[in-house]
Amino acid sequence: MTIHKEGCKSIMAASVLVVVINVLQLIFLKHTLITYLILAVSVLFVGLVVQFFRSPKRKGNDNNHQTIISPADGKIVAIETVYEKEFLKQECKQISIFMSPLNVHLNRYPISGKVAYMKYHPGAYLVAWHPKSSEKNERTTVAIAHDNGHNILLRQIAGTVARRIVCYAQKNTSVEKGAELGFIKFGSRVDIFIPLDCRINIQLQQKVKGGETVIASF
Repeated sequence: MTIHKEGCKSIMAASVLVVVINVLQLIFLKHTLITYLILAVSVLFVGLVVQFFRSPKRKGNDNNHQTIISPADGKIVAIETVYEKEFLKQECKQISIFMSPLNVHLNRYPISGKVAYMKYHPGAYLVAWHPKSSEKNERTTVAIAHDNGHNILLRQIAGTVARRIVCYAQKNTSVEKGAELGFIKFGSRVDIFIPLDCRINIQLQQKVKGGETVIASF
C-alpha cells in the first residue's frame, strides 16, 4: 500500500503521540488490563491514520476524451441543476460526492484540459452534507477548460473535521484526466459542475472511485 506524501507529518505525529502515551502508561500503570487496552486502541488509531492517507494506483484506462471521471472516492449525495455563480455563471448540473473518513481522500482531475481558474476561499466548517457547505465552508475552486470548448468546475470543500485542503492546480497549466488535483484531510466533499447537456452516468447513493468511475459524458 502506497502512502500519500500529504500523510507523512500526520502519521509521524500520531506515531510519536502513541509511543509517548504507551511509555508513560507503562511507567505509571505497569502491566494491567488497562495497559493492554490502551495499547490496542493506540495501534488501531495509528492504523486508521495510515489507511486514511493511502494512495492506491488506479487503472486509469478510460481513454475516451468525451467522458468525465469521478474526481474523488465516496458516495453520490446530490445530482441537481443549479446556477454556478463564481466562474461559470450559468446553469449547470452539480454532482456532489461525500467522502467519509474511510475513503481515499486523494482528488483527481475529471477531464484533461487547461486550468482556467483557481481560487482558495476561507470559510466556515459546516458538516459536509449541509446544502450551504458548497458556498459557506472553506473551499478551493478549480475550473478546467476542455478542448471541446466546455468548462467544468470542481470544488474541494472542507467539513466539520476536515480542516486542511491541499490543491496542486495552477492557472494556465495543462492537466491530464486522472492526475492528482489535491488532497482533503479527514473527510469532506467534492462538488463538480458540468454542462446541462452532459449525459449523467451515475445515480444518487452510488459509490464511486476517483480516477475510475465515469460519472458523465459530453
